[in-house]
Amino acid sequence: MNPSQARPEAVAEFAAPHGASAEWADTVVVVRVFNEAPVVGGVIAELITAGLTVIAVDDASTDASADEIDKTGALRVTHPVNLGAGGALQTGYEAAVRFTEARYVACFDADGQHQLDDLLGMIRLIREGHDVVIGSRFLDGKTEMSWLRSIMLRTATKLLNRGAGTRLTDAHNGLRIVTREIASQIKLSHSGMAYASELEYFLTRPQNKIIEYPVHILYTDYSRSKGQPLLNSVNILVDTLAHRVSHGRRT
Repeated sequence: MNPSQARPEAVAEFAAPHGASAEWADTVVVVRVFNEAPVVGGVIAELITAGLTVIAVDDASTDASADEIDKTGALRVTHPVNLGAGGALQTGYEAAVRFTEARYVACFDADGQHQLDDLLGMIRLIREGHDVVIGSRFLDGKTEMSWLRSIMLRTATKLLNRGAGTRLTDAHNGLRIVTREIASQIKLSHSGMAYASELEYFLTRPQNKIIEYPVHILYTDYSRSKGQPLLNSVNILVDTLAHRVSHGRRT
């Protein structure tokens, strides 16, 4: 099921971006949000303070996430029902293309794991003529993770790399940036976590100019308390294997 076709109409509530900077006017940042009220305001405020325009996709949060988003002045798009990570990302890409003139569309997590400096470095890099820049936790060794998570992510990466296209060092890193043209072509058919393998295969097509950038992911007490990082790593491995078995080699 394609979430862009089947989802209920999202509601967009836009406030004028605060502190927009000409230096980063070519980039819009999509932040997916589901029940992140304790931290999302600080994450988005840091991006806006740096001069970036932010589109926050509130995936039917049941806490005060929407209020925290609105306090920052970010552009908020709200799902009336929860569509999961893939559905929220699809909405974000569509909103970025529809409501902004940005040349580049970045994705940034709402839970505080991603670093602003990494994002700014990736923006500078994509301006050199790349179509896609994907963050990698394994290029510089700064990201601390358990041996089990590392093994699962590296295994998933090997499975992904067995298809045609660019070889990556990190599977399904959520910190990424693409050109407007690429963003407009993305049509995710999975609304939940299974979107990740589908998206990575699309982004690593041979015709795309893709490059990785070393990023430092912080697995915070907050994110660990939600129990997500290790579970997501398991999902990534399972989804990659399933996609590999069902699709075989890419054309």
